Amino acid sequence: MIDLKKLLYHIIFILVITSVGHAQQSLLLWYDKPAAAWTDALPLGNGSLGAMVYGGVQEDHIQFNEETLWSDGPRDYNRKDAYQYLQPIRTLLVEDKQAEAEELAQEHFMGMKSNEVEYPFKKQQWLNKVRSDTVYALPLFNDAKWLVAKVPTRDGWEKEGLAGLDGAVWFRTTFDVSNEFNNEELIINLGKVRDIDYTYINGKLVGVDSGANTVREYHFNSSLLQKGKNTIAVQILNFGDKGGFADKSIKPGYFTIRAAHHPAQKISINNNWKYFIQDRTPPELPAYNASYLAFADVFFKWKLNGPTTAYKRILNLDSALQTVTFTNNNIHYKRTYFISYPQQAMVMHCIADAKKAINLEAVFSTLHPNYTLKKINDTTLGIYLQPVHGALKATAFLSAHAINGNTHVTDSSIVVGNADVVTFYLVAATSFKNYHDISGNPEDSCLRRLSALNRLSYATIKAQHIKDYQSLFNTFSVSFGKPNNLLPTNQRLIQFKNNQDVSLLALYMQYARYLLISSSRKGTQPANLQGIWNDELTPPWGSKYTTNINLEMNYWSAETLNLSSCLQPLFSLINDVSTTGEETARNYYGISNAWVLHHNTDIWRGTVPVNASNHGIWVGGSGWLCLPLWQHFLFTADTAFLRNEAYPIMKKAANFYKHFLVKDSATGWLISSPSNSPENGGLVAGPTMDHQIIRQLYKDCIMAAAILHTDSLFAYSLAQQYKKIAPNQIGKFGQLQEWLQDVDDTANHHRHVSFLWGVYPGSDITPKDSALMQAAKQSLLYRGDSGTGWSLAWKINLWARLKDGEHAFQLVNDLLTPAIQNGKESGGTYNNLFDAHPPFQIDGNFGGAAGIANMLVQSDMNKIELLPALPTKIPHGNVSGICAVSDFKLSFSWKDGSLQQVTVTSLSGLPCRLRYKQYVTDFLTTKNGVYHFDGKLNIL
Repeated sequence: MIDLKKLLYHIIFILVITSVGHAQQSLLLWYDKPAAAWTDALPLGNGSLGAMVYGGVQEDHIQFNEETLWSDGPRDYNRKDAYQYLQPIRTLLVEDKQAEAEELAQEHFMGMKSNEVEYPFKKQQWLNKVRSDTVYALPLFNDAKWLVAKVPTRDGWEKEGLAGLDGAVWFRTTFDVSNEFNNEELIINLGKVRDIDYTYINGKLVGVDSGANTVREYHFNSSLLQKGKNTIAVQILNFGDKGGFADKSIKPGYFTIRAAHHPAQKISINNNWKYFIQDRTPPELPAYNASYLAFADVFFKWKLNGPTTAYKRILNLDSALQTVTFTNNNIHYKRTYFISYPQQAMVMHCIADAKKAINLEAVFSTLHPNYTLKKINDTTLGIYLQPVHGALKATAFLSAHAINGNTHVTDSSIVVGNADVVTFYLVAATSFKNYHDISGNPEDSCLRRLSALNRLSYATIKAQHIKDYQSLFNTFSVSFGKPNNLLPTNQRLIQFKNNQDVSLLALYMQYARYLLISSSRKGTQPANLQGIWNDELTPPWGSKYTTNINLEMNYWSAETLNLSSCLQPLFSLINDVSTTGEETARNYYGISNAWVLHHNTDIWRGTVPVNASNHGIWVGGSGWLCLPLWQHFLFTADTAFLRNEAYPIMKKAANFYKHFLVKDSATGWLISSPSNSPENGGLVAGPTMDHQIIRQLYKDCIMAAAILHTDSLFAYSLAQQYKKIAPNQIGKFGQLQEWLQDVDDTANHHRHVSFLWGVYPGSDITPKDSALMQAAKQSLLYRGDSGTGWSLAWKINLWARLKDGEHAFQLVNDLLTPAIQNGKESGGTYNNLFDAHPPFQIDGNFGGAAGIANMLVQSDMNKIELLPALPTKIPHGNVSGICAVSDFKLSFSWKDGSLQQVTVTSLSGLPCRLRYKQYVTDFLTTKNGVYHFDGKLNIL
C-alpha cells in the first residue's frame, strides 16, 4: 500500500531541490565525491567571510575565514634614519659594487620588523627555559604516554596533527644493534629540520644545528651504542612557519645510521617516533609583514546508516549556491550552502524527504591555541580566539534553527535530533576597524547579525542573497559552444588538453568573476594572494598583498568583465597606503608631499622595503597601483572619481618619482635608483620596468590634469622630465633590455617578465612602436612558456596583446593542466579550479580570465578592437556585457572564426571607433544609445 503522506513529502522535496533556478549547464562546477583535500573543496564568500565546503556525507567539514583576521597589529614599519643611507647605496651601485650595496641596504634600509628590538633578549630567555630540562633525552625516561607520529615527513609536524604549533617538541625512537661496533665512526642523518635541533643518542648530545635548508648529519663514535636497544632523542625548537622534520626532498640515506667508511652498513630509523610538546610559547618571530590567518572550522557529524548512493556536490555560479545531494538508507538528503552579503552570514540549510531524518552534531575546531568555546543561548555556540602573535580579538557564532525535533547546545557542541529541517547560520567578526584602530567589539557584531537573521525566514535570506549576487554576476555572459557537463569538473580538467573542451574556458572566466565577487565587495578588504580563502596560520608568503604583480593581477579582469564595483576595496587600500606611504617617502628618500610603496603590504598598510634587499627595494608599487585608478576613469568616464579620488593620489605618486629620479653619469638619462627588476637580478640602478611605470604615470597625470583643468605647471614639469627618462632599449640579442645595461641572459627563464610591463598591463609600448613590440616578443620567446600559475597568466595576456591568439591559447592549455599528477604538484589548476603557483594563489585565476578576455576585445581611448587574438580553437562563441574604455558595453558573436554581429551600448555618449580586422567604423553616440553592426561593421 502506498504511503500517500510520504509520497507527498517526497514530491515536495523534489520540487524544493529543483527550485533554485535552472542554471545554465555551463555555470556549474560539479563532483561525484566529497572533497579529499582543501583544493578539492569549493569556495564561498561575500568579501568579508569566506568558506571552503568539503561536502562530506558522514562528516561535513567547513573551513572558514574572516577577512580582517591577521597577525600582528597597528605599528610603525619605518626605519627613521634610512634616508641617510640612500646616497651611499646609490654610490656603491654606480661603482658596480652590487654585493656591498645589498649588504648596506639589508642592514640599514629595510623596514622594521615586528618585535625586532625585544626579540634577541626574549629568544635567549626562552632558549634558557626549554634547554634547562633534558631529562627527555635519557634512555630510561618513560615515554609511554607520549603520542606517536610517522617520521620523516615532507611538510613538518603540521601534517602530523600539530598544525599551527610553534615551540619546543621532543621526539624519541629506539633501534636495535645486533652486532658490536669496534670504535667506528658512525653518521646519523635526519634530513632537514626546522628550525633548531639538539640530537642525542643514548642521552649523549651528538649534534646541534639550525637553518631550514641544512641537512642534519652528525658524526659520533660507535662507543655510544650498546648491543640491544638504543635510544635517539631530538629536541626541535621551531619559531614560526613549518616545524619539525620538514624536508620535501627526502632522499635515500635520510633517517639512517651508517658507518662512515662502510656506507652499506646502516640501520634505518625511518619508523614511528614518539613525541611530546614541551613548550608552545616561543617569542614572536620578527616579521616584516603580517600574515592573513585561518579562523576556524565547523564539523557537522551526521548520524546516518546504510549505504550512500547518488552523491553529487555542485557549485552554481549563477546563484552562488553550493548543494550536496545524496541518498542514504533510501532517504534523499540535500544540503544548501551560501554566504550572504546583505546579511553578512553563512547559511547551511539541510532537508530530507522523510520526517525526523536530520540527526547531527556540530562542533567548532581551530588551529589557534588561544580560544574559548561558549554556549551563547539555546540555539547558538560561540568561539572566541586571539592569534598567539596578534592584537586582534575574534568571535564566531554558529546558530541552529530546526523544524520539529530538538536542539541541545553545550559549551562544546550543538546537537540536533529528529528534525525535519535544520538551518545553520555562521557569523564572524574581529576587533578590526581600520589599519590603525582595533577597538571593535566582535561579539556585539555577531549578536547584531544573528538578531537580524532571526527576523527573516530562510527563503527570504536566500532570495536576498541571490538577488544581490546576480545584480553583479548577471551583467556578463560568455559561451564558446555547448558545454561538456556530463563529466565532473575535475574530469573535464584532466581531459581538457586532449579533448579541447573550450567551453571549460567560458566556465573558467565566469568562475574568476565568481571568485572576485566572493572576495572583493564594497566595504571589505581587497582580494589577497589567496582571495579570502586560507586554511593555515603560516600561509604561503603570508597570504598578503604582493604589489609587484599579484595584487594588481587580481583586478586585471574587473573592468572588462563588468565587475567595476568590485574594485572599491582595492581603491580603499590604495588610499590607505598613499597615506602611510608618505611617511616612508620622507624617512627613506627625504621626499615630502609624496608617497611610495614597495613590493608588499598587509592589512596594517606597511609601505617600507621588506624581506631582502636584493628584491625588496623596489619603488614601483605606488606607480603601478595608480594604473587601476586611471583605468577606472577610462572605463567609466567618471570625472568626479578622477577629480576626487584618483588624481590626488596619482599626483603625489608622480611627485615622488619627480624627486627620486637621478641622472645617470654614463648616459645623462634620468634613472630609478636603487631598485630592482622584480624579482630578478638583485639591487640595481635603472631597471626598465620602473621607467615604464613612471612614464605611464606621468602620461596619465598630464592627461588627467588637462581633463580636470588643473595643475598645468606640475603637468609641464612632468612632461619635461618625461623626455629625459631612460628609454626602452633593444639589446644585442634583439630583446627588450631588462636593465639599463645590455646584460640579459637569453637562457634565463625567470617567472617574472617585469620588463614587459610596458606592453601589458601598461601601454608604454604599443603597436605603433613596432621595433619595440618585436623586441618584447623576442624577450618573451627567450623567457619561455614555462611558469607558475600567475606567470602563465601574465604571458597569456602578453601574447594576446601581441595579437598572437595561438600562442596565448597554448599557454591557456598549460594553465589548465591538472596541478597534481602522479602525486607531484606543479603549476596549473587544482580540482576545484583554483590556480596553482604552487601552492594555491588566486592571481592566476584572475589573470587567466583577463587573458581570455584580451583575446576577445582590447580597447583604449582611441579604439575598440574586436577579436584581436582569437585562437582557432575557439571558432564559435558569443559574449554579452563585456566592457571597453569610454564606458561602452559590447555584445557580439562569431562563427567559424569570423565576426557575425555586434551591439554597442554607449553609457556616456562619447564618440566610438570600432575595429575588426581591416574593418573600421567611427560613429557618434548619445548617452544610453544602442548601436547594431554586422560582421563587417556595417550599421544595421
